Amino acid sequence: MTPEQLDASDPLARFRDRFALPEGVIYLDGNSLGARPKAAEERLLETVRSEWGEGLITSWNKADWVGMPQRIGDKIARLIGARPGEVVACDSTSVNVFKALAAAISLRPGRNVILSEAGNFPTDVYIMQGIEALTGRQVRAQLVQPDEIEGAIDGSVAALLLTQVHYKTGRMRDMARITSLAQESGALVIWDLSHSAGAIPVDLTGANADFAAGCGYKYLNGGPGAPGFLYVAQRHQNAVTPALTGWFGHAAPFAFEDRYEPAPGIARFLVGTPPVLGLSALEVGVELFLEADIAAVRAKSIALSQLFIERMAPLCARWDFQLASPAEPGERGSQISYRHPEGYAIMQALIARGVIGDFRAPDILRFGFTPLYTTHAEVAAAVDHIDAVMAASEWDRPEYKVRSAVT
Repeated sequence: MTPEQLDASDPLARFRDRFALPEGVIYLDGNSLGARPKAAEERLLETVRSEWGEGLITSWNKADWVGMPQRIGDKIARLIGARPGEVVACDSTSVNVFKALAAAISLRPGRNVILSEAGNFPTDVYIMQGIEALTGRQVRAQLVQPDEIEGAIDGSVAALLLTQVHYKTGRMRDMARITSLAQESGALVIWDLSHSAGAIPVDLTGANADFAAGCGYKYLNGGPGAPGFLYVAQRHQNAVTPALTGWFGHAAPFAFEDRYEPAPGIARFLVGTPPVLGLSALEVGVELFLEADIAAVRAKSIALSQLFIERMAPLCARWDFQLASPAEPGERGSQISYRHPEGYAIMQALIARGVIGDFRAPDILRFGFTPLYTTHAEVAAAVDHIDAVMAASEWDRPEYKVRSAVT
């Protein structure tokens, strides 16, 4: 079938009109920042004009601002295979990773290693290193090569921190198997779902996961800097006094007591005042995604990525692109990455043509496929643009080689 025929029979095609997409732009960077749901603007205006502008502080109760972290968390839980009361929408992924790591360490006294893979997303590694410094190296941050992770899990490991779908390559780990392996050794596992939630089927309950954190502004389309989310398995919640003991995690925040008393359940992992505007936009993105069938999302993701790989094959031979993602569809998330020595300049030339992906140092061109609004025809056209950029050496312009602050 042609790309156009595939689009005509696409069960998710109806979602594209629900997003604000610039005319003439092929957007293949939803794995970095999701497109704006059209309903988000109306929702934010309502929050600003009516709830904030007219309701003022009464909207904490009347508009249930106070309940947003748990309410939205329960909606995200449905996307990641969690139970009600196991997820809160709050803070950034980095802060939530810190909270999960600190909790895991507290649950495994006598163990002093937090383990991850070299090349994991930097914020995860930096949070690990920060905990090491904060504890005066009583807790050690250990990185091993990706294929050495399983052999490195021993009796010293309190917590294993892994990203389910790797941010550069899209490689996907077997969550259930690795979680079981780590737990058999007595370690707890924290999963970073930033490139999983809204991209692939996730089943935290089925995997018997301990902790997870993720991002709200990628596939969940919550907007730039949207709050992230934190998952804590119910069995662990009341056994932990969080390391960040903010007032919204108190059992009675408005009792204004001097001594911290943790709230029961997932609420104790809240810290400060919820960011109402960010949560309002995030809720729109999450609700929109809940209308979709995740099996259909995954099937289309695979179809889009396979089409891209097939069309890129001649360009790999012609222009020295090297596939950096797993070739097997079941081993990757919803992105495809290629290596090229001039990757940054090539991406800038593509962006100038209206094909938006992104670059990850040192040499990765990254293309994300967001099935709710990416079409097969766009994928085919993107490859034609790549070929044209290479054939005309458009990437070789000096302005495309100057690194911007965000790549």
